[in-house]
Amino acid sequence: MHRLLLHNDEVEDAAKTSCSAGQVGLLNGWGVFTTIRVTDGILFAWERHWARMQRDAGKLRVPFPASPGWMLERLECLLRANKASNATLRIAVIRNRGGLFEGPNQTNDFDFFAFTADLTRWPASARLGLKPDARHAASEFAGTKVTSWAFNLNWYEEAHERGFDEVVLLNERGEVSECTSANLFAVYGNEVVTPPLSSGCLPGITREILLQDIVVPGLVVRERVLKPADLNRADEVFLTSSTRDLMPVEFVETLEVGRKTAVGKALLEAFVNYRANYRP
Repeated sequence: MHRLLLHNDEVEDAAKTSCSAGQVGLLNGWGVFTTIRVTDGILFAWERHWARMQRDAGKLRVPFPASPGWMLERLECLLRANKASNATLRIAVIRNRGGLFEGPNQTNDFDFFAFTADLTRWPASARLGLKPDARHAASEFAGTKVTSWAFNLNWYEEAHERGFDEVVLLNERGEVSECTSANLFAVYGNEVVTPPLSSGCLPGITREILLQDIVVPGLVVRERVLKPADLNRADEVFLTSSTRDLMPVEFVETLEVGRKTAVGKALLEAFVNYRANYRP
């Protein structure tokens, strides 16, 4: 993480104590967050990230800023202060009030934090484990990006202990949902499919752009229910996220995954071009 962070209206040293245990959301994971790719000083897909955070905040009863302009102005101050023109940006909005252990003198309904960090150097491809019953697709909170992230962090750490880079999370029906911090796509000929939101997966921003905006002649990108066995017959499997873009999968635990086509590469080229031409 870079030296400076944003806390509400102030850019501060990240080592400074700027929050308290009495902020209900900090100890209970009662907040929403997003991670944005910053390219040449531009917050890529900003409108989509804002809309998802606002939607999730409403579902989780987290007070939220009324104006995207208010937040964007402050985020741009942080980028300038950290000289983070090409970086990863993490934003969190934390609920401060409610419950038995609300601290005294909580005058703000929410606190707004943002951090920047260097772009992650991901490996060229990923090896995935499998985790049954890790997503509850029927939950009303399925697909929300909530700051209560400990389960995902635990599964991610466990995956590395077992020699994997990530883990495929299955839902209560045994369907493929997502990974701890990425969506998953599989290629079958000219068809590219990803699990539907009804699988319990997060509506990732890169996922959404591939489904709605990226056009590669001859390819069809759509949602479809996937079981682990379906990955066996895929020509290619790849992950998507705001920090990974599109990452090929070379191995899935107990399965044989193909890497027979150049579909992922073609989609990645189209996505990178889309981002280069993006303007908020």
